[in-house]
Amino acid sequence: QVQLVESGGGLVQAGGSLRVSCAASGGTFSSWHMGWFRQAPGKGREFVASITKSGGSADYTDSVKGRFTISRDNTKDTVYLQMNSLKPEDTAVYYCAAATVTYYSMTYYQGPHRYDYWGQGTQVTVSS
Repeated sequence: QVQLVESGGGLVQAGGSLRVSCAASGGTFSSWHMGWFRQAPGKGREFVASITKSGGSADYTDSVKGRFTISRDNTKDTVYLQMNSLKPEDTAVYYCAAATVTYYSMTYYQGPHRYDYWGQGTQVTVSS
């Protein structure tokens, strides 16, 4: 069965950097559109970024543009989220997700319901 396993979360000071990873197994990683979402305490799951199957295009929510970078390595079945200039409001559990259906607009992948598989999440805490 498909498994997505996140790692790399932790505690970092505001202004610092962190890279979270998501390793996939049990399926054809290179055929999936991948996304990162986050959920802060008391809030809903929020789209952060997504990347096409080839890694050629990416989409970001406005609040992370210029600070976060999503990337993938299809030889390692892994997707990454590099987070720079972190702010306390970035504190959340970060989830990776895989979408098996191809949509023609990147904005479709901003909805959690577009994704078929989810990881268990990794906590990112940014202290002020």
